[in-house]
Amino acid sequence: MITGLREIAFDTETTGLHWSGDDRIIEVGAVELINFVPTGRTFHERINPRRQVSAKTIEITGITDEMLVDKPFFEDPRIVDALLDFIGDAPIVAHNASFDRGFLNAELVRCGKPEIALEQWVDTLAIAKKRYPGAPASLDALCKRFNVGLEARSLHGALLDSQLLAEVYLELRGGRARSFDFSDDGGGEDSARFKTAKQRPSPLGSAITADEAERHREFVATLGDNPIWARYAS
Repeated sequence: MITGLREIAFDTETTGLHWSGDDRIIEVGAVELINFVPTGRTFHERINPRRQVSAKTIEITGITDEMLVDKPFFEDPRIVDALLDFIGDAPIVAHNASFDRGFLNAELVRCGKPEIALEQWVDTLAIAKKRYPGAPASLDALCKRFNVGLEARSLHGALLDSQLLAEVYLELRGGRARSFDFSDDGGGEDSARFKTAKQRPSPLGSAITADEAERHREFVATLGDNPIWARYAS
């Protein structure tokens, strides 16, 4: 049973930029987060878009028509049903979420599936612009700001970008300290709070033996008049 705040870091690669036209999704990647931290569960599939991939997309992603010809269509249960099952009712975290939302919902409509409501999406681009007004807010720029490694990213890919996004999102939400404690008080993401160490009702007993303590006092006595260890000894 999953406890804590569950979210999905999500990214798509597409044939072009226009979800309301003829462009289609060619790759989806998703990373499960619990309390802002990846669990290790991911979803990744390439998809036959039934049309040519644009030259710009090939340049950015390295994904060609030949690489997609034997892949399932989006309406294949291995894609649409498996993806919806993976997402469930969790908030979907995406960078420039309107882009991914437009493409995903257009594909869902073609399949006769309900669209995913605007309220279920979290836009990290909007969060970054609000937190760092006037600063570059692309995913690459945020990776550099938070020292998130880009070494493995010579090309864009839906799963890799969703993994990078997961790390950036954690930093935008306050960093790894946010994962220390999450009280289940029904407060959503705002219920996250730092765990404060409680003081012991009585101090722990000393682990030093009487013989060791005596030998230490004898050693301190050889260090001259009023050594600092003697002044602060308890």
